[in-house]
Amino acid sequence: MKHSLLKKSAALCVLTVCCVCAAFAEDGTSIVQKSLDVKRPLFTHSAVKMTLIDSNGNTEDRMIEEWAKDPGDKTGAAVIVFRKPASVKDTRFLQIVNKDRANDKWIYLPALRTVRRIAGAEGSKSFMGTDADYDDLETRKIEQDTHTLLGEESVDAYTCWKVESVPVDPKSSRYSKKIAYIDKETCIPVKAEMYDKKGNLLKVLHIEKLEKNNNYWIPMKSSLKNVQTNHRTVLEILKIETDQPIDDKLFSQNFLNTGRLN
Repeated sequence: MKHSLLKKSAALCVLTVCCVCAAFAEDGTSIVQKSLDVKRPLFTHSAVKMTLIDSNGNTEDRMIEEWAKDPGDKTGAAVIVFRKPASVKDTRFLQIVNKDRANDKWIYLPALRTVRRIAGAEGSKSFMGTDADYDDLETRKIEQDTHTLLGEESVDAYTCWKVESVPVDPKSSRYSKKIAYIDKETCIPVKAEMYDKKGNLLKVLHIEKLEKNNNYWIPMKSSLKNVQTNHRTVLEILKIETDQPIDDKLFSQNFLNTGRLN
């Protein structure tokens, strides 16, 4: 009788442990949410070197200045100003992050001396000749995709969760799926693979340098490669300021048009 009770007690303990483990087990959605919840600066101001590398290895360097704000309430804004070379100088781009709808985007092209709104239908077009599309510049809402944990995998020195994200509505994305490698320690995606509508690998994003700045994890150097054209865009942050207040007037069409706050 006593032996039977001990067996039942042991079985109950095992069942309880299994239930607790299952309750706290990670799934794809919770991991992606952790990534979205990573603490980010309220304001950033950075100087960035952009390098375009074509299939023959030829390079073109650009210098850009960027301001961004992220209140942490699923809204925000970013402004990018091209400083060099002369061919793109004074080109300015503004993105307003909206909580419940697609982001608003505008671009000022010096040659036309006018601000043009980027229509939703232009989302798949290249941003200034880079390997990023306009849609790549914004973060998809978590509910727009189905997230599946594929396992764990090492990327460089990082131990990562490997998560596959597939659009709930295939028409909402130019990609058939995305596979993200999310560092388990920082919850930062250090690599991502984007697949075209035929299921073929199209682009690979690789964070080459991740550093802690003012208690924030910042991707200081990243590479986005189109594996089908063998073209690559490298971004390297040369200088960054965090949490230094930025005038809201900078995130406006007036600044976009004039380049001045007044």
